[in-house]
Amino acid sequence: MASNDDLAFAGALEIRHLVQEKKISPVEITRIFLDRISRLDKSLNSYLTVAEEHALRSAKTAENAVMRGDTLGPLHGVPVSIKDSESTNGVRTTSGSVIYQDRIPNWDSLPVERILGSGAIMLGKTNCPEFAMIGDTTNLLGDACRNPWNTAFSSGGSSGGGAAAVAAGLCSISQGSDGGGSIRGPASFCGVYGIKPTIGRVPRHPGPDNPPTINHFSQHGPLSRTVRDAAVLLQVLSGWDSRDPNALRDLPSDYLAATDKDIKGLKFGWSPDFGGFPVNSEIKNISEQAAHTFEDIGCTVAEYDIRLDTPSDTFWTLTCASIYEGFGKLYEKHKDIMMPYTRRKIEDGSRVTGADYVRALGQMAVIKSKFQDKFEEFDLLINPTTGVPAFPAGEPTTEIEGREVDEFEGYNPFNFNVNMIGYPAASLPCGFTNNGLPVGLQIIGRFGDETRVIAASSAFEAAKPWAQHKPTIS
Repeated sequence: MASNDDLAFAGALEIRHLVQEKKISPVEITRIFLDRISRLDKSLNSYLTVAEEHALRSAKTAENAVMRGDTLGPLHGVPVSIKDSESTNGVRTTSGSVIYQDRIPNWDSLPVERILGSGAIMLGKTNCPEFAMIGDTTNLLGDACRNPWNTAFSSGGSSGGGAAAVAAGLCSISQGSDGGGSIRGPASFCGVYGIKPTIGRVPRHPGPDNPPTINHFSQHGPLSRTVRDAAVLLQVLSGWDSRDPNALRDLPSDYLAATDKDIKGLKFGWSPDFGGFPVNSEIKNISEQAAHTFEDIGCTVAEYDIRLDTPSDTFWTLTCASIYEGFGKLYEKHKDIMMPYTRRKIEDGSRVTGADYVRALGQMAVIKSKFQDKFEEFDLLINPTTGVPAFPAGEPTTEIEGREVDEFEGYNPFNFNVNMIGYPAASLPCGFTNNGLPVGLQIIGRFGDETRVIAASSAFEAAKPWAQHKPTIS
């Protein structure tokens, strides 16, 4: 039998197999993860709530199902973590805010409903910035979430807790969400795999008492150590639901089968900077070398140019307007105990006029058109996931290669632009900086084509494996 530490890094599919074959029980593997969280998470703060009682109760139910010979779900007995922005029935859900530090919902969000319905065991709720608003996991509930490779640095955000937990072996796989890079940025910073699916691929549900709203940018998705694990969780999450009017109605592909798909002959377009955004030179060199790995696999890689006019202004206008609509009333009552970044976004959103919003939608359409032009030429696009490696915790980057950048979007222009076009994109580990921080490579696919993104990710993983690397905190 493998050691407890080995089992913690076994991965979701391997744990599912061991559970099915009765080589380990769901209760045993759950206790292994709970013990690791108790010992190690004091240094990371990747969890805001550890749901020990809930997890062990669910694990016992899962164990009984195995012993009865029941049909098992695709993640049966697998310990997972849930981002704390997601409502969980009977388990504290703070959304990273002291305003909700004692909130215990009486319902599960739609993604949580699907994950628990697959047989997974929820270990707890992972750390996120207040209302998942920025790319650095800091809030007023406690210390910042730390990077497992060096705890002086950030795990990214807003799914920073999930990425850190996966990297450190504090869960087998994690649910995240991505409205401007919130899966891919933390995946890059923490050296794990993360995929943001096509907009509408994973349905959302605002809750029983909330009206549906337009969703331009945000999607749920997995954070994992392997592509195959991510493919399984994405399968669980995907598919139409009548509660989300924005959800895609087409049947999702077989994402696990996509991990074995041959990608020889595909045409990759490489851009180091999306037409001029500042990029750390070390990040640029590492990701460019990684991009050419696809040539070794039998694909072509050619550099392309794309010019994007004021994309950060467009994204800021649209996202802040949505934030104001969602949190404006809360601001009126609780602004004194909100994080500064929360107040700034709500206040900026309150000043967006109807004309501003319409102009931003028009600018977003232009950005989509420019990417569509590139997909007439290439099958997939690749670029650095972020413009910098992980920055010091609580100190977002404001300068790259001597150029001033905004603390909110400056370090991840490759992420929020993909959210605006709504296409699927993944970040995969592709190397380390000289001081040992992970670097991510982003793969962007056509609208609706998660299959090809996953296939390319899996082919890269086979050529340049990464799961054997473990941070010292683990």
